[in-house]
Amino acid sequence: MADEETKQDQPDNPTPLRRPGEGVPPPPQGERPGVVSDVVALGAGLKTTLQEFFRPVVTTMYPEDKTPRSERYRGRHYLRRYDNGLERCIGCELCAAACPVGCILVVAAENTDEKRVSPGERYAKTYEINMLRCIFCGYCEDACPVQAIVLGPEYELSDTSREKFIYTKERLLEPLPPDVQARLNDKASGTGTTPPHADPPHRAGR
Repeated sequence: MADEETKQDQPDNPTPLRRPGEGVPPPPQGERPGVVSDVVALGAGLKTTLQEFFRPVVTTMYPEDKTPRSERYRGRHYLRRYDNGLERCIGCELCAAACPVGCILVVAAENTDEKRVSPGERYAKTYEINMLRCIFCGYCEDACPVQAIVLGPEYELSDTSREKFIYTKERLLEPLPPDVQARLNDKASGTGTTPPHADPPHRAGR
């Protein structure tokens, strides 16, 4: 019974085995046979290679050689200062509100007579940017009313851990001007006087 069922499952005319080369369509008429066609195809590829060889080089040996950036290139963020060292940021959080991916965190605090960080009533006590989420759109720069945050030309931002991509205020803030730093050093050593505070933002600029 089992043999009969097996015979019924098998087709009446099984497909014969093909020998090597059987069933391959013949080459079109006029085509060069064998080695000649391969040499012609190789020559066509070498023609393109030789044409590119004599054209001007469009690549650079990075990182030894670097191509110049456009003036409008948007790279790493910077928090700016006034000429006298006071921070421009007034803690308004408009940059955080304008950010489409929510990568900016701003925590504001009040300025006091004993500790004045910015010319306004408030300053950014905490300012952080998650560079892993940032899309470098520049909306934060456009939204800032005092031009406190700008996107510079720096683009080499790779690092070895995710934690290092959280840019804190200390990392974003540009250094103090040399004359202001010298006055602060003199004050710390007791040989200088306290520099006056900056004018309001509409009169103090860079």
